[in-house]
Amino acid sequence: MPEENIDDITLLDSGAAYSYADYLRWTFEDRVELIKGKIFHMSPGPSRSHQKVSASLGNKMYNFLEGHPCEVYFAPFDVRLPSKKGSKDKEIFNVVQPDIMVVCDQSKLDDMGCIGAPDLVVEILSPFTAAKDLKNKYSLYEESGVREYWVVYPGEEIIEIFALADSGKFELRNRFVGEDKIQSVVLVGFSLKVKDIF
Repeated sequence: MPEENIDDITLLDSGAAYSYADYLRWTFEDRVELIKGKIFHMSPGPSRSHQKVSASLGNKMYNFLEGHPCEVYFAPFDVRLPSKKGSKDKEIFNVVQPDIMVVCDQSKLDDMGCIGAPDLVVEILSPFTAAKDLKNKYSLYEESGVREYWVVYPGEEIIEIFALADSGKFELRNRFVGEDKIQSVVLVGFSLKVKDIF
């Protein structure tokens, strides 16, 4: 049987809400994410600059966390964000693949990936994904309780860091460039200069 194409889903634009149960049945060649039950295409293969930033930043986090209960994961790695604890597959309408994520609560990890909010998420922007990362995913991560959200602009060599406030809303900590030293709220003691990852 030939591979399905994402466009073969006739209800794609009909307002239908898809669940993780649907997601598990699909055999698309394209990678997709689900946000509030809607299908979002993943970008084509990441650019060289995207991969360089991902490897550099991810390796620094991995080395820092060696021997620590928190773990680093890289896309493709499914993160299911249910609206309530104990949701079944057909009740989960958010499945995303952050570029880099840190999970400190081991009970959130299973053979399928992560269920529940990672502690820290990094998205490396591309022209194809920028709107989704800055709007749809920003809102989803905020609602789901991601404690720290890093947005990386590879072309401009800028990193924005948002931290979840007591109000449940993200607050911009700063926009970091060049010689600026980033210090993570979640990964206490982890710091780096922006220029060292580009």
